[in-house]
Amino acid sequence: MATIADVYIIESLHPEDEGNGRFEGVFLSHLLRLHGKNPQYRYVRTRGEFETAVRKFGASNYRYLHLSAHGDKNGICTTNQDDIDHEELGELLRPHMKGRRLFISSCKVVGTSLAKEVIAPELGTSLVGPTEAINFHAAALVWATIYHLVFSEDTQVMKRSTLLDNIRKACDLFKVQFAYFAKTSKNQRGFSQNLLTSGR
Repeated sequence: MATIADVYIIESLHPEDEGNGRFEGVFLSHLLRLHGKNPQYRYVRTRGEFETAVRKFGASNYRYLHLSAHGDKNGICTTNQDDIDHEELGELLRPHMKGRRLFISSCKVVGTSLAKEVIAPELGTSLVGPTEAINFHAAALVWATIYHLVFSEDTQVMKRSTLLDNIRKACDLFKVQFAYFAKTSKNQRGFSQNLLTSGR
C-alpha cells in the first residue's frame, strides 16, 4: 500500500515546557495545514503513550514521522522522564519505518548509532535531526523552514536532493548543525551520512 505524503507528529516535553506553552509540534501542525497538508499530532507523557502513538503512526500510513522530545546522545525521554535509548527506540520504530522518513527534533539524539537502528534495506528511507544542543525557538524555526521549502517545491514527493538542499539552507540561515542519514546499497553499513552545517 502506498504511503500518504503527510507528517505524523509525536511530542513529549518537560512539564515546565507544557506550562510555558512551548509546543513545537503544535506550531508545525499549523504551518503544515497552511501548506494544505493534514498533519496528525499526538502529545504523550509516558513511555506507554509513546508506544501507542508509534503504533498509530504505523497504522496511519503517513510517510513522515516527526518526533519532538528532550534528549541527548543516548536517546530521548518522555514528560514523566521515561528514558528511551537508541536500541529501544529502534525496536519501537522498526516495524513501522519501511519506506518512511524519520525527523527527530531533539538535542544530540541523531547520529550513527540511531541510524543503525532505523535504516536498513527493509527499513526507513532516511533520518534527519540536529547533532548538537538546539534551543526551542531555533528548532521550531528550522523545522518550519525545512517543511516550508520542501513542500513548496512538491507537496507529494520529498526527493533526497531537495531535502538535502533545503536542510542545508535552513542550517545556514539559523546557524545550526544537522545530520542526514539515508539508505544506500553503496556501502556495508547500508546508509550514507551527510553533516549539514552553517559553516561556522
